[in-house]
Amino acid sequence: MNKFLTLTLLFISAIIFVPSVEAKTTDLSTNNSTTANYEPQNRYYQRQQRRYNRRVRVVNRTRIVRIGYRTYREVVQYRYLPNGRVQTRVLSRTRVR
Repeated sequence: MNKFLTLTLLFISAIIFVPSVEAKTTDLSTNNSTTANYEPQNRYYQRQQRRYNRRVRVVNRTRIVRIGYRTYREVVQYRYLPNGRVQTRVLSRTRVR
């Protein structure tokens, strides 16, 4: 009897609380045209795309350099140009020892 009551309660709650799902059909011609003309609306995404679309690649790296008896940590900026050249610039130099 107890099993019968729990099964009927489960069945009734499934009928009441489970929403009905209806299939929606889409027109394929409009779906393909919207994906072909898609431009992202998110400004962050557009900024990221521009960031990787540049022709000059800029990388900052640190290196340890000894000059005489002193040791320095330098932050160096490398710019990789489209023609294959590399420009190097020291951004900061702090003494380690």
